Amino acid sequence: MTDETAYPFVAVVGQQALKTALLLNVIDPRIGGVLISGPKGSAKSTLARALAAILPDDAEGRRPPLVTLPLGASEERLTGSLDLQRVLAEGETRFQPGLLARAHGGLLYVDEVNLLPDSLVDLLLDVAASGVNLVERDGISHSHPADFGLIGTMNPDEGELRPQLLDRFGLCVEQQVAADVTERVAIVRQCEAFDRDPRAFAAAHEAEQVTLTRRLVEARKRLSEISVEPWVYEHIATHSRAAGVEGLRADVTWHRAARAHAAWRGENRVGREDLDAVEPWVLAHRRTTEPETPPEQGGTPPSGDGESGDGESGNAPGAGSTSHGQEADPAPQGQWGAMPPVTQPSVGAALPSWPETTAAAPMAGAPSAPAASRQPGAQAGRGRTRRSRYDHLTPRPDWFATLVENRGRWPWQRLCYQRPRAGQTMLHLVLLDTSASTLGQRLLGRAKGMVDGLVRQAYAAREQIAVLGFGNDGIATILPRRRSPRDLLERLDATPGGGGTPLREAVQRAVRLIRQWRCQDAGLKVRTYLITDGRTRQPLRGLPSLGDCVVVDTEAAAVKRGRGRDIAHQLGAVYRPLAGPEAT
Repeated sequence: MTDETAYPFVAVVGQQALKTALLLNVIDPRIGGVLISGPKGSAKSTLARALAAILPDDAEGRRPPLVTLPLGASEERLTGSLDLQRVLAEGETRFQPGLLARAHGGLLYVDEVNLLPDSLVDLLLDVAASGVNLVERDGISHSHPADFGLIGTMNPDEGELRPQLLDRFGLCVEQQVAADVTERVAIVRQCEAFDRDPRAFAAAHEAEQVTLTRRLVEARKRLSEISVEPWVYEHIATHSRAAGVEGLRADVTWHRAARAHAAWRGENRVGREDLDAVEPWVLAHRRTTEPETPPEQGGTPPSGDGESGDGESGNAPGAGSTSHGQEADPAPQGQWGAMPPVTQPSVGAALPSWPETTAAAPMAGAPSAPAASRQPGAQAGRGRTRRSRYDHLTPRPDWFATLVENRGRWPWQRLCYQRPRAGQTMLHLVLLDTSASTLGQRLLGRAKGMVDGLVRQAYAAREQIAVLGFGNDGIATILPRRRSPRDLLERLDATPGGGGTPLREAVQRAVRLIRQWRCQDAGLKVRTYLITDGRTRQPLRGLPSLGDCVVVDTEAAAVKRGRGRDIAHQLGAVYRPLAGPEAT
């Protein structure tokens, strides 16, 4: 039953782009869902939850569900597990459906999807690819269909979404906070009226909600009658290739979304306005290149067809936008100040010898390891030690397996534990100094070559890596966290150097990123590589610890003017010169 106090979908002020994207997925669920990216307070969650009240009934007269996946949900809650009550009462093993079973035929909503633990992301990827949820644990083997649309919200300032899951979202709408004074006033007044009497507020918009649902039903019926002319396919293929998208999912999604948009407008064929309306939402999270000029070859509708429609495509914020991560004219800093960036290609460089583990202090905010565990010769049998919450090997009781094993007997004869994961996720975080002082003697080029070698090693070991550059008083994401960066060398060569050295800001950014990643995966192991010539005038006192960290000094002079050793000392990190493998 619909919650009468839920905020009505039609009462949300503005946000036409997001409303349309959500409605298109209701018309054709094969589009694949919507990722809503935007800052706090931009009505992301409000619209996503309000969608449930206007969903049309299915063929059997039932309203499709909108199921919420909490961030703290367990794997058993998501996929399903044993029916605990049946085991306790009758000793019978029976499957209890999880959230995926409830979401079948409807929508699965994930708030802050970029903070979802990796274990749940892996499960979602498997089910989204096959449409079937297969559960084999706790003494049961069960499978059931799980076909659903995925709606996720995220704040990009709180971390990025894994590329594998990102591509599973059919559309991506980048929200912006309303800046118009009139719109802000209207929003506050609407919220005030809703807070004063939610039931009366919902009743006042009930007729408009019903009208919207009827229009969705009509659009669904019309969808099968939409015709697509040959030029539409050519237009999609040409523009997708120009955007540098990988694979063909963008083409298929674009075609489906354009047909749904035509059905929503009440037309019987796809026009240019339909293609333009959905283009920014299809390509926002898939585009890898930004064409300087629109493609001219192919994809042109016949004369008299495809004039600009209702202008709805212009409502999609963030269309075709790129983030360079650096400002053109930042304020002066350090001994260099701001200067025009200079590109320096990578040069092959030998990798220093990396330690197995560093003796660094725990990262700021992380619990300290027991003293006994930090001693080289400590033995596990000498008393109990408290395990860190970041230790993924900590055994956890498996209550379902315990019940099955003991068959209702009390007291229990045997306590079962969950099997630990076979491996620990390893992430290499590189902080690359791209300031002006690294341009001399091709230090930046040698550092880039070292980073390329490090990435190749990580790729061969199936480990993850992320690269941040800091220079020109700014921090740029050269490579977001991923496993197979095929274009890393091109990214490195295109990264310019210049300006001052915002060392403290880079370290603070790394600390925040590591905390975010560990919120997603408590067993994540992170090693940070700070590659710098050490030439910064920023104070080093009070630098937060990065935990397992190696400082690579790129300064080649015999008499070093940089402060690489001091930086390593302040961070509690291992010091390595780029020119040689010896440690100090």
